[in-house]
Amino acid sequence: MRRLVGAIASTAMTLTLVTAAPAAAIAAPADEDPVRAAEYWLDDYGIEKAWETTRGAGVKIAVIDTGIGRGPIEFTGAVAGGTDVSGAGSPDGRTPVGAVDADHGSWVASLAAGRGTGPDTGMVGVAPEAQLLSVSVAFGSSATRPFSDQIADAIRWSVDNGADVINMSLTTNVPDWPESWDDAFLYAFENDVVIVVAAGNRGSGTTKVGAPATIPGVLTVGGVDRSGRASVDASTQGITIGVSAPSEELIGVSADSTLVSWNGTSGAAPIVAGIAALVRAAHPDLDAANVINRIVKTAEPVGDTDESRLLYGFGLVDAAAAVAADVAAVTANPMGSLADWVRLYRRAPAEPVTEEPQASAPVPALPEPDAPTRLSSPLLPDRNTVLYGTLPLTMLTAAAILVALGVTAAVRRIRLASRAPSR
Repeated sequence: MRRLVGAIASTAMTLTLVTAAPAAAIAAPADEDPVRAAEYWLDDYGIEKAWETTRGAGVKIAVIDTGIGRGPIEFTGAVAGGTDVSGAGSPDGRTPVGAVDADHGSWVASLAAGRGTGPDTGMVGVAPEAQLLSVSVAFGSSATRPFSDQIADAIRWSVDNGADVINMSLTTNVPDWPESWDDAFLYAFENDVVIVVAAGNRGSGTTKVGAPATIPGVLTVGGVDRSGRASVDASTQGITIGVSAPSEELIGVSADSTLVSWNGTSGAAPIVAGIAALVRAAHPDLDAANVINRIVKTAEPVGDTDESRLLYGFGLVDAAAAVAADVAAVTANPMGSLADWVRLYRRAPAEPVTEEPQASAPVPALPEPDAPTRLSSPLLPDRNTVLYGTLPLTMLTAAAILVALGVTAAVRRIRLASRAPSR
């Protein structure tokens, strides 16, 4: 598998794509086209059975990828419009971008809604009558704009141009995503769009599910081999996986019309996106949450342990059951709510704490107050000052004066007596 390195808010990320090789010769009966014979998922996963009800007419699938090539006959009449958000492609999104993975978008689109080369020949997609929207993005050195901005713009453009389903066959090595994606994904969910995302490939270094496959509300797709067992290299595992689909021995149409054999959840995702288109075409009254619910509730379970849930999600996708089974309606997306997540983890308001009223405790009676004291000037004596201060002081002073006068009189007499002549 190949890596394309871009940046999200200065955090290194890896785009998980695949390595493709020319398709090997395929043994097939003389009256059967070898390309159709190679598409084992059409029969094994109930897709041909679902075609008895619908082939996806009237539904638009936006492929946010490296662009859908103009040349292949398999795309004749399939692409209803497109744009480039990378700054490296053409305005209609039909010029593949990227130094080494320019064909990736064409491979993905051919699995989702390829038209074949004839009624029973050539590469045919899961929803061969659905329309495609080509939104070209670029990664690494091919990108002239930040990756996060490209994805946000790509989603909004897809919604504004009528997408019913969005396929994103790309993933990162980190579970978090930039805040700019919150509003973009919410915009899609609020406008009733199903978003299908690849879980990523362990073989390319994605050891755990990364964004956007970790975003609540998206339908994340894990990968299995031809026998239905969890793929070792062509998938990764995690609690956000919704369903699993083939990710090995896939084929795809390159931009130059060459057929390739390839592996990865990049191919499993458009198979499920095509099934989502079949469900939307068969049940136009269903909202996105119920489309996803039909897909996950009709998937064939693989075990009932926590480990099997990490490997397969709800199980192996079944297109025929998703289209025709009797499934009870739901009021919420079984893959979670991004709006709730944003409210809890991005914008949780600091709500005032409301204290419960406490029972009042008995308060003891206060003592009787002292009698009020009449206010007077601090310069004038009051009753206590006169009684205990001024009066005693006056009496002591008078006594001292009398004693002093008596002593003085006595002294004078003694002096006079001493001066009288003797007889």
